[in-house]
Amino acid sequence: MFLGSALLTLQIFIDIQKGSSEPKIEITASKMSLWAKAQQLPQEALQQVRSVYGEHFPIEVRHFLSSWIEDKMWTDIEPDNPQYEQYIANLVASLIQELETKAASLNTEDLFLTKLKLMEAAKTFRQRYSQNPATLFKIIRHCLGTEMKLVAQVENLGGLMNMAAGRVGLMVGDAVAEIAQQVEVLRRKTQETGEDLRKMEQEQEAFAISYHECTKLNAHLQHLATQPQNQQSLDLEKKIRRQKEQQEQLLNHKVTGLMQLRLTLADKLKDTIARLNTLQSRVLDDELIRWKRDQQLAGNGAPFNSNLDSIQEWCESLAELIWLNRQQIKEAEHLKQKFALDPPGIQDILPTLNSQITQLLSSLVTMGGKLNVHMTPPQVKVSIISEVQANAQLKNGKMAKCGEASGEILNNSGTMEYHQATRQLSVSFRNMQLKKIKRAEKKGTESVMDEKFSLLFQSQFSVGGGELVFQVWTLSLPVVVIVHGNQEPHAWATVTWDNAFAEPGRIPFVVPDKVPWGQVAEALNVKFRSATGRSLTDDNLHFLAEKAFRGGNAGGQEYSSLLLSWAQFCKEPLPERNFTFWEWFYAVMKLTREHLRSPWIDGYILGFVRKKQAEEMLANCPSGTFLMRFSDSELGGVTIAWVGDQTEVFMLQPFTSKDFAIRSLADRVSDLQHLLYLYPDLSKDHAFSKYYTPENRSTSINGYVKPLLVTHVPGWGGPVIGGQTPSHSSVVGVGNSSQSGPGGSYPATPSTIFQAHSPDPSVTRDTPSVASSYAPGLGQSSIGRPSSDMDYVELMGHGELSTIDENLNLDQFNGFGFSEFVQSYNTKPQ
Repeated sequence: MFLGSALLTLQIFIDIQKGSSEPKIEITASKMSLWAKAQQLPQEALQQVRSVYGEHFPIEVRHFLSSWIEDKMWTDIEPDNPQYEQYIANLVASLIQELETKAASLNTEDLFLTKLKLMEAAKTFRQRYSQNPATLFKIIRHCLGTEMKLVAQVENLGGLMNMAAGRVGLMVGDAVAEIAQQVEVLRRKTQETGEDLRKMEQEQEAFAISYHECTKLNAHLQHLATQPQNQQSLDLEKKIRRQKEQQEQLLNHKVTGLMQLRLTLADKLKDTIARLNTLQSRVLDDELIRWKRDQQLAGNGAPFNSNLDSIQEWCESLAELIWLNRQQIKEAEHLKQKFALDPPGIQDILPTLNSQITQLLSSLVTMGGKLNVHMTPPQVKVSIISEVQANAQLKNGKMAKCGEASGEILNNSGTMEYHQATRQLSVSFRNMQLKKIKRAEKKGTESVMDEKFSLLFQSQFSVGGGELVFQVWTLSLPVVVIVHGNQEPHAWATVTWDNAFAEPGRIPFVVPDKVPWGQVAEALNVKFRSATGRSLTDDNLHFLAEKAFRGGNAGGQEYSSLLLSWAQFCKEPLPERNFTFWEWFYAVMKLTREHLRSPWIDGYILGFVRKKQAEEMLANCPSGTFLMRFSDSELGGVTIAWVGDQTEVFMLQPFTSKDFAIRSLADRVSDLQHLLYLYPDLSKDHAFSKYYTPENRSTSINGYVKPLLVTHVPGWGGPVIGGQTPSHSSVVGVGNSSQSGPGGSYPATPSTIFQAHSPDPSVTRDTPSVASSYAPGLGQSSIGRPSSDMDYVELMGHGELSTIDENLNLDQFNGFGFSEFVQSYNTKPQ
């Protein structure tokens, strides 16, 4: 049922039921369709309704499918919400099918033209909106909203209008429909000026004929003047003079009309160009800039609802209209040259209009197929330029010369291809590779990871048979060039800061040095949510604020208003640490994305908890309660804190990516039998059992039984596999404290013997060489050799140590140093 409140006439009947003390209220509604109401509007309002329809959505479609449209399209769903994407696509497909069915049913002769119109509309919808059905959905909702608004205004239904205000406001304020409506207005104005041009041409032709007749009369009079005069010749001369006077009056009248037509046409063209300029400014300076900004934020993981298809369609419509108006101006100038008569005191504005319209055309880059650019596909060349060169490029506004680049790129040119289905010209660079890079001199604490470059795309094409030649170019979002995996975190810091805090229309690539924490927190939250699948909580963000500001908030004011500098973000090490705030955050995010994603999404990992806070949280919990927090001292480390028998809280040596590459977190939690309840009181198996690796007891192809690596804390009981101690297993010895836990069968091991370290920055990892601002990935971690953070000891089934194999390779211990051992022994993990 159509729920347009403004269109319902409510009749309330109160019936006191027999035996009932309360009245029964029945509400019935007699409704008239919105389209029927709209057709009864006054002429002025009806004209407003007609103005929202056009080629983008013909009014004939609205008329013949009025019931279907009002029933299906009036919905409160958000067209930009990705979860409704398929629903809207199905709806638009159904509309096209319904339109084709309706067209096929119109078989009478008087509806033949209407049938052709509906068939053409269905074809246009399929070609134009199949790739972006949300655009058509928005346009239809805008049309319905405009109708309802006008109906409500005319009927003066104040209360009912307010009830529907939200729905109408959603549709009337929609940019897609508003721009489509403005394009349609410009299309009609262009048609009007085209008709004026044809009329002016006809009037000039008529003037030429009359002028020729007047010239003949003059010649005749001159001939009579040379002849002997008699009564007959005098009468003829008098008659011809009357004809000449009439002809001259007609010529004067035609000249006045032509001058008026010419001035009116010039004013109309001037108005159209002004409207084109306003609309183009909105598309390029508002919508396209907003799209670029959204694309940049998407580099940090923000949702990106791309409306590039709509922007392309607007640019194509603008290009077509601008070209038509330019042709009309040139035709008007040509007609003026044929009849060079300028009224005194009035300046000819056509040359100025021609210059303005040509400038508008040159500002449009994405013209697609409207100007037949695809007939001679242009070449696109890519080069990499520095920040200084990007500045110069913007100021100069011309194509860069050969040699004006900061590096050498292989396979950096390609030919654009025209795709008929999407009407797009595009080129793909599948094998492009950076061969060489030339860096600028560094100042102060600058590093190569702070240096921003940009990819410059350049092309040249002509339109109008070579009449106009355009040189076009565009810059990519900033990129950072790195040569080693250990440069990756800082490079991502540069890209993340630029993506988050760059102002639209900035000088390349200027960003603020200090930003309010509220904005930093939002950027980190977006980044973490994109990488891990769950947002950061307010407590998480407060924890990060304390870490970023190094606890320096003595006044106790809200962190959101405090300014965080770039140096605090990723330059200055944290107190008593050899890494920065960003390096810590990046490592935690990478660890969570690659190894802890599911438990993090389910809320089983608290993560952002300080050691002291964890101890306080667990202080009053029963023995065996545990929680997981990110290590403050270990980059990309997660530790387990648990309550012992005497309510003492222990911290397990942090696990890193290398450990989880061998055995997952859930399996390690399962191995540790003294861990019983996930904080505050959730059974361990209830939380983690769905993540356990299924036990595989089958033998391998070569007949050997594969050993199982399990996690064991000496002094806290042995591992249990399948309800009993395994006869052959690999046991991980992880020390925690000099005290041994109850029931342990192994002696306590000093915790610092197995001190875990951050990954060696000198180790080469498989990471991208360029960190792009629109590459939301976090790089690849290296998974190969066993972790150096843990020692694994093979124990045989009956507690007997096996003999040393004579072929045992001990080369890995050749570089062992006693001084490094002592240093690691004296380092206390947190």
